[in-house]
Amino acid sequence: MADTVLYEVSDGLATITLNRPDAMNAMNVEAKVALREAARSAAADPAVRAVLLTATGRAFCVGQDLKEHVGLLQEDRETGSGQTMSTVREHYNPIVRALTGMPKPVVAGVNGVAAGAGFGFALAADYRIVADTASFNTSFAGVALTADSGVSWTLSRLIGPGRAADLLLFPRGIKAQEAYDLGIANQVVPAAELAETALKTARALAEGPTLAYAAIKESLAYAAGHSLDEALDKEDELQTRAGASEDHTIAVKAFLDKAKPKYLGR
Repeated sequence: MADTVLYEVSDGLATITLNRPDAMNAMNVEAKVALREAARSAAADPAVRAVLLTATGRAFCVGQDLKEHVGLLQEDRETGSGQTMSTVREHYNPIVRALTGMPKPVVAGVNGVAAGAGFGFALAADYRIVADTASFNTSFAGVALTADSGVSWTLSRLIGPGRAADLLLFPRGIKAQEAYDLGIANQVVPAAELAETALKTARALAEGPTLAYAAIKESLAYAAGHSLDEALDKEDELQTRAGASEDHTIAVKAFLDKAKPKYLGR
């Protein structure tokens, strides 16, 4: 049986590919564990300077594998264990923490529908490139559940709490162009061009000033929950750190020499 998640590192770029195309990349336990470990590996590996999260088949990820989920719920009823919903704590939360918290940029190449947790994984990326045939759906309320996979945090930050509440309370398909208009998608490209565009974008980030990208991620996350004065202090801290990097020296010299900088990621 094919691996449920593929992981490859090449020239500073880690590519994580959801690989259950026959199940529309629904997340069974095996896939959740594999995605969690792949995201953690990419975050911890100093050789990885950017990450591309994508999928095989016609869907990006439709969220929880409900066929497996029904069986696990039945086991819970029979044993009284109540373990099924621990998947949020054991799998989804660590996946989102790894994607959002890693000190390197994450690009999501959304090839098809991203629903439920799949929507959450896409939102956890720093940059979303979306096929014009793709769509998004919160889905949770449709199966009598609340948001997980960080959606309550990421979606409201991107489109505002009012619109986020609308999409969570009344789940519906959000086509690619609407996703772009709302601010969910950063780029919409023809489906035939998605793989090439996403790879090109992620590879460009892998060749960029890694420490500066890490500081940008940290500053945005910090500013979301702090005052302006606190954010300014954080910018001072992070800019001091970035200014001491080899890449900053390389960039300044390249600018003065009218040359293209070749960053080292340090």
